[in-house]
Amino acid sequence: MSAPILQLRDLRIAYGAIEAVKGIDLELAEGELVSLIGANGAGKTTTLNAIAGTLPIAGGELRYNGQRIEKLPAHKRLRQGLALVPEGRGIFTRLTVEENLRMGAYCRRDDDAVEADLERVFTMLPRVKERLQQVAGTLSGGEQQMVAIGRALLSRPKLLLLDEPSMGLAPLVVEKIFEVISSVAAEGVTILLVEQNANLALEFSQRAYVMKSGHITLTGSGDALLADPKVRAAYLGEV
Repeated sequence: MSAPILQLRDLRIAYGAIEAVKGIDLELAEGELVSLIGANGAGKTTTLNAIAGTLPIAGGELRYNGQRIEKLPAHKRLRQGLALVPEGRGIFTRLTVEENLRMGAYCRRDDDAVEADLERVFTMLPRVKERLQQVAGTLSGGEQQMVAIGRALLSRPKLLLLDEPSMGLAPLVVEKIFEVISSVAAEGVTILLVEQNANLALEFSQRAYVMKSGHITLTGSGDALLADPKVRAAYLGEV
């Protein structure tokens, strides 16, 4: 395994007096696709938001490429290659699809490379190119998710945080979204995936962490966790 691109050590996150994440350890090696699974309210989204810099931490260490980033603002984390596709997509509903995509590259100055990356996104997500001048708020849920992923890719991420990319989408659209995630991972982008469909997440992930009530309770390879009877009973709907 290569050197970690992301390390969380005793990470704690609180909402006022309520501690939502209670001292977790987690790490990703460069190029890995790792999932974080667990029931609603386990602290998964809170963890991603803290990594991205949209939530402050209450304690512990957060390292990206070996450097402490707890005090680094979210926009500076993005400039360093750490991008979040948030739960609920977070697109700009009154802007066009193209304007949304270009917002992903707002901190870049390499215009020619941005255009090349746009073409790469269009190849990966042809439906997005078809809707380029459409107002983003009029798209279907699946199309909006594709725009959100495309926007993140325009920032040229080294570490991509994906929060519930399949939520509320039809099975065929989910299949397409995960094809795109696999393609991005194959290009060497490190991915930390939070996904409600634990079975799907584990099938696609090299490793995974199981989170419960703010704690990491289990970790292992995707295959091993898929085969674990306790995981299957608790998160895959099997008894």
